[in-house]
Amino acid sequence: MSRVTDLAFLTGHDSGTIVLGAAWVAPNPRNYGRGIHPDMVGFSIDVHPVDATERAATRAVLRAQALPQLHEWITQAIAADETWRWTDHQHYWRLTDGHLMHGDEA
Repeated sequence: MSRVTDLAFLTGHDSGTIVLGAAWVAPNPRNYGRGIHPDMVGFSIDVHPVDATERAATRAVLRAQALPQLHEWITQAIAADETWRWTDHQHYWRLTDGHLMHGDEA
């Protein structure tokens, strides 16, 4: 958690099948001399809203499957080479009909 710079429990309408999102915010010096503030570099995690009737089941899947996978993704990212660390990354967990899928997205 020391490398997580932002943790948000999103509100409002549900995000479709997305239940969890994680991002690596890189120290991007390529934006015309306006580098990213050091406090922003790191991981951000978003817990997406779900329909009230699905919350208990979704919470169980998050605890049993998604959180260990999130931990693994962060652990691998911390050990990643410099090329990976200098690029922003996003990873999403989607729950469809009780099946959890996850992957990197651009």
